[in-house]
Amino acid sequence: MPINSFVDYPMSWRPDKTILNRPLYLSLAELLEHDIAIGLLAPGTKLPPQRELADFLDVNFTTITRAYKVCETKGLIYAVTGSGTFVAPNAARSITISKDKVAIDCIDLGFVASFEQTNRLVALAAKKVAEKSYMEGLLNYNDPTGLPHHKMAGLSWMKTVGIHAKAEHVAIVSGAQNALAITLLALFEPGNRIAVDVFTYTNFIEISKMHRIQLVPVLADEEGMLPSELEQHCRLLDIHGIFLMPSCSNPTTVVMSEARKKELAAVIRKHRLILIEDDIHAFLTAGLMDDYPNPMFQMLPEQAIYICSTSKSICSGLRVAYLVYSENFKERIEKAIFNINVKTSSLNAEITTELILSGAAYEIVEEKKQLAQRANHLFAAYFPVPSCKGHPLSFYRWLPISSKQSAVQIEGALLEQGICVFHSDRFLSGAGIKDKFLRIALASTNSFEELERGLSILRSSAIV
Repeated sequence: MPINSFVDYPMSWRPDKTILNRPLYLSLAELLEHDIAIGLLAPGTKLPPQRELADFLDVNFTTITRAYKVCETKGLIYAVTGSGTFVAPNAARSITISKDKVAIDCIDLGFVASFEQTNRLVALAAKKVAEKSYMEGLLNYNDPTGLPHHKMAGLSWMKTVGIHAKAEHVAIVSGAQNALAITLLALFEPGNRIAVDVFTYTNFIEISKMHRIQLVPVLADEEGMLPSELEQHCRLLDIHGIFLMPSCSNPTTVVMSEARKKELAAVIRKHRLILIEDDIHAFLTAGLMDDYPNPMFQMLPEQAIYICSTSKSICSGLRVAYLVYSENFKERIEKAIFNINVKTSSLNAEITTELILSGAAYEIVEEKKQLAQRANHLFAAYFPVPSCKGHPLSFYRWLPISSKQSAVQIEGALLEQGICVFHSDRFLSGAGIKDKFLRIALASTNSFEELERGLSILRSSAIV
């Protein structure tokens, strides 16, 4: 029997013991998941301490520990050392960002596209590829990690952003999201922990949930993740990996300085973490910013996975990315590629290769930079500094807001006004913070006139 009476004792969650089945910890975990899903436990709710809940239910303490662990692995709850256990910010809803969620009659400032105006050059390259004598050879299962000349073109492309690797350590995959799925499946186990920025790439949060990977949010400043905070987390928890976007963090647009990269590399090396470096925006950063000479991969080649997608730099629809890895990861990564993809389309890779070798890819990059510069200037006209910190050519901006409404209320209210934007809560990897933002996509509208209309609506709204 419980030692204490809980009749009048305040508890944030009072599960009904009479409906629990054996094994108790799984039944309790399912009940907790259910109560989160129906909204009975709101995001940010502090759950009862484990010993208190065990006393309330008259069960063994380890039953509660195991139940909480199951839900933590699913991304439903998170623990803060010394503070307690809380319901995760997005536990009750999917936060995946995709184009199919945007209404046709809505101005899209949510999904980050890729200035699709440059696709005319891609279409020309596709026509050239269709006329090649070896076209039929691109339509089979051969070379599942990529044809040799496709890999060499990729290495040439990545050399411009500071990557030097061997062809046998490169695989062609179907975009950055696919590369992340392959990496998690190959190198991590359910229940493993990966350190991330407090605000991080939404789809990485979702794919981590699907793989039952626990994300550990680490505080950052204007130069990126704080090494001292990462060190502290590594001392307290068994952390297996770290996910970073140093060239332009999504969603914050923060560019990591060379000094910060070196400091983080020292912590990563010390604790033997696997670095997942998503460098999708390196093409905007390398050669443009003096304090960005090389990716972190070159500092930790034996501990790192490097992802270079061409979705933003060349063409989003081709879904071609280069995955770079060391010899010690080779067998596991390639096994995952075979089992997830079978192979990535050689036809798409050939079009990308044609663009790179012909020089058209570099024309596309220069045009995208000009478009990004124009879009950022337009944004700055409506939302002046200090909101325009971060990467000067980012395809999105991170706009601070003062509204106290929930993320769902804000996104819904703006949608009623004809614009789609995403609230910062979608990008939270763990504990919420008081500062709120909107991520504003600048590369998704059909024209700059449409972008300006959307920014004007946003500026005149009561949200900002």
